[in-house]
Amino acid sequence: MSSKFKIPHTFTIVFCIVIACAVLTWFVPAGEYARDAAGNVVEGSYHQVDSNPQTWQIFTAFFAGFQKTANIIVFILMIGGAFWILNCTEAVSKGIYSFLNFTQKLQKFGPLQKIGVNNLVIILIMLLFSAFGAIFGMSEETLAFIAIFVPLAISMGYDSITGVLMCYVAAHVGFAGALFNPFTIGIAQGLSGLQPFSGLGYRLLCWVLLTTLAIIFTLWYANRVKKHPEKSFMHDADGFWREKVMQQTDDQRQKSTLATWIVFGVVSVLLIFLAIRYPHTDITIGGRQSQLLLFPIVAPLFILWGFFSARKSVHSYIMTLLFLTIVMLIVGVLGYGWYVGEIAALFFAMGLAAGFAFNTRFDQIIRQFLDGCKDMLTAALVVGIAGGIIIVLQEGHIVDTLLYGSSTAVAHSGKEGALGGMYLIQNLLNLIIPSGSAKAALTIPMMAEFSDLIGISRQTNVLAFQFGDGFTNMITPTSGVLIGVLGIARIPYAKWAKFILPFIIFLIIVGFLLLLPTIYIPLTGF
Repeated sequence: MSSKFKIPHTFTIVFCIVIACAVLTWFVPAGEYARDAAGNVVEGSYHQVDSNPQTWQIFTAFFAGFQKTANIIVFILMIGGAFWILNCTEAVSKGIYSFLNFTQKLQKFGPLQKIGVNNLVIILIMLLFSAFGAIFGMSEETLAFIAIFVPLAISMGYDSITGVLMCYVAAHVGFAGALFNPFTIGIAQGLSGLQPFSGLGYRLLCWVLLTTLAIIFTLWYANRVKKHPEKSFMHDADGFWREKVMQQTDDQRQKSTLATWIVFGVVSVLLIFLAIRYPHTDITIGGRQSQLLLFPIVAPLFILWGFFSARKSVHSYIMTLLFLTIVMLIVGVLGYGWYVGEIAALFFAMGLAAGFAFNTRFDQIIRQFLDGCKDMLTAALVVGIAGGIIIVLQEGHIVDTLLYGSSTAVAHSGKEGALGGMYLIQNLLNLIIPSGSAKAALTIPMMAEFSDLIGISRQTNVLAFQFGDGFTNMITPTSGVLIGVLGIARIPYAKWAKFILPFIIFLIIVGFLLLLPTIYIPLTGF
């Protein structure tokens, strides 16, 4: 019998965490804060309540966890189904093959040869996703891109972890940088009584530094894996992705059929309708609203590009549909407040359009969609189970106790110590409350008053919350988005935690060093 340790399934790890949280409810005193009508904590209102130790409730917590994360679960299933339809057309794999051939040709140019085209691709993708995270708080949306960037990374000679770093980690580093993130900075500054999105200059510096560090880390790991594939954390486990990539060995494409042109006509008419119905789109970034002619621009561009791509091949046209979907996602999120429901519907529509354009029978498209849902079922189930963790802590009435005990412990430790304590609290709380908005409502009102008492600016308090909320998002098992991303990428949580933990610790240290100047140097907005 082999004595080699086998990494437990993510399901097993999360289940053990739920049990551990239930055990805590037997030993940690139960307590609560009073809250006002808006749900904000009332300062000095902490009081003990009757304890409610959790036993058999861990099983009902799973049910409640599924209810709590239902939107993420359904999102994962719909995305999985839509991309399965897309993958059955082989358009993405052929598109990746064409892209790699194109990059190889670019290697001939002197400057690009020195930088490395693959390195440049990684840098540009990470800059884009980091900007998305910083500007409009991209998080759940990254789930839709994992199925694109993981096979791309494998095709470039890297591994699935590199694909996750390129979009998910980049977006969450940007989320921590939070230039205009309405879900963290917007809410936290509002609760602190600060001018919305004030202190932008220093946050911009922080975002540039954090994004640069993330890119350097990704390039180091990616090139290490390319030179020594055996050093990849996923060397053996990436067999699924490697086999999938190996199935595509050429760029031979099928000509468009009548069905392709019918889909092109329907989508074009729909975009023309949107251009007439919504000629102006109000884009809100950082509290500033701009009115742009987005649909009147997108419609003719798609019609022109779609026409030539459909003439080339059905695969080229389906890739055009994918790019249109990504553009519509950005427009919908920034201009119309779309969330996972609308985004799931958008990708579902893309999957159907891709299937019809490929001249697939409707019954076969539905079967492909169900196969994709089945493939994502384990990831979706783990997300629901992870949602039970916070349910157990809340039902045991110990979340507020943990917050109260932590804030009391750092009350008399000087500015630096208190700042470090506040920052540590935000990082630890994020492990059990991954929602930035919920944690802001819970902690900011109390921490704002606390920062006044010890002589630290409220802006610094908000920055500590911002960093504390952002970094540990990438490792907390209570995050439905993280568990969903790992499920789609087929990366076991234990392997991911082992890989990313040193980088998270490094980011936390950098975050604290970036907080220190705010208590020593006069900064605009601080």
